[in-house]
Amino acid sequence: MRGLYIALGAGVGAPTRYILDSYIKKFHSSLIPFETLLINVLGSFVLGLVITSHGNTPLIFGTGFAGAFTTWSTFAVEAHNLFNKKHFKMAWLYLALTLVLGIAAAALGAAL
Repeated sequence: MRGLYIALGAGVGAPTRYILDSYIKKFHSSLIPFETLLINVLGSFVLGLVITSHGNTPLIFGTGFAGAFTTWSTFAVEAHNLFNKKHFKMAWLYLALTLVLGIAAAALGAAL
């Protein structure tokens, strides 16, 4: 049953990421992949919110939704591409923003 809860959350998280990513790309263009940054920060906030919840909430919204909504692999490839294209300042800024804002969002979610 736990797997079903995780799959349910993931089934909502992945398409939500795709829709939000596509929407942001229509209105925002920058060297820094703002859409991935925003998605990963929002996912960190959601995980922070539910990490200490009881019952199946952490499975559905943490492991399932946030796990499928966020994207480490895209973040890693985008950072690599910035370095590869010699956009070193933007690459380091992207790395720093993702880590700092992601941790802050998780902490804020946990505090709430």
